[in-house]
Amino acid sequence: MTQTRTSTGPTAISARALGPDLARGLLLLFIALANTHGFLHPPGVSDIRGTPIASALPDRIAAFLETTLVDGRSYTMFAALFGYGMVQIMRRQETNGVEWRGIRKLLRRRGRWMIVLGVLHAVLLYYGDILAAYGLLAVVLVPAVRYGNKRLLISAGVWIILGSTFYAFFSTPTDASTVATVYPWSVEHNPLEAMLDRAVSIVITAPLLAVTAAGAFLFGIWAARLRLFEDAEQHQRLLRRMATIGIPISFLGGVPLALYTSGILHGTGADVVPVAFLHSIAGFAGGPAYAALIALWALRIKHPGRIVTALQATGQRSLTCYLLQSVVWAVCFFPYLLDLGHTMHQWQAAFLALGTWILTVLLADLMRRHDIRGPFEVLLRRLTYRG
Repeated sequence: MTQTRTSTGPTAISARALGPDLARGLLLLFIALANTHGFLHPPGVSDIRGTPIASALPDRIAAFLETTLVDGRSYTMFAALFGYGMVQIMRRQETNGVEWRGIRKLLRRRGRWMIVLGVLHAVLLYYGDILAAYGLLAVVLVPAVRYGNKRLLISAGVWIILGSTFYAFFSTPTDASTVATVYPWSVEHNPLEAMLDRAVSIVITAPLLAVTAAGAFLFGIWAARLRLFEDAEQHQRLLRRMATIGIPISFLGGVPLALYTSGILHGTGADVVPVAFLHSIAGFAGGPAYAALIALWALRIKHPGRIVTALQATGQRSLTCYLLQSVVWAVCFFPYLLDLGHTMHQWQAAFLALGTWILTVLLADLMRRHDIRGPFEVLLRRLTYRG
């Protein structure tokens, strides 16, 4: 008799494919770069999507590179890998005799706990949490793991257009005088008031982020159908096409918005919103293209060295490392702690992001050498697979 109430546990670390973990480990650097400049609010400087409009040359270089290579690209890759992982979970459950009703319950339970963790993360540490958005996708779009390929790809296209429209609308330049209204936690010196501000923010931003990530999430489900990253050797031609076409599209599609965030051009919302739409559309090509490039690299690695092993360990503990980044942001940017958001330059924030990422890689590798799994990965698994 097939099971309906019980489920098997998660995949053992030793059985995980190198490519996706390597991608997560590397792209956590992009997440760090994308998140730090959102804390910068220099006096009298307007911003676009939380990025201060640069004026000094080092800041302009940092803004241009981050807009074209990072912003709107890293989260699409993680959303795709999240959808990919849901199919892997479903496949493992099916192999062990669990029928759809039990699988759906398991996936939604995981999504609900991600929402809880994401809300706590936002309230306590980081206003721009993505976990709650991914949790919403898992709860609402769980039927998509059983869509036919045609329906799946059409749905992904529709969500990409809708998500890019939302992205563009919220890219309207924000005047420097409204920072306290738009980003109240950045100026609030009372910790409890700041937590309340972030609580209100996550209720609004989580659904919006879910909408902007849904297209990549559905693409990840389609990619998992092919075992694109697990059986990368069999899909080298497709992966090469994704990388060689997707990365140039992603970069070139980001250039127009980068001209505004780097301060080379100046414009109103009517000028910025159309190029922000283009930037977002291009980002849906960029994120999966980065994952494809890393998967191709992983194929060439026959004997992982220390660096690759450390990056793999980071990817295996990506949730813990992501949350640890937020601890650094809290210490550096909370108004009642170091309060660097009003004085730090964007190029300095980029080096802070790099240093923080390196620190998490070293910590993840240390945990690997002592056979310690990521504590938040363990927590989420226990909450998900509790029976």
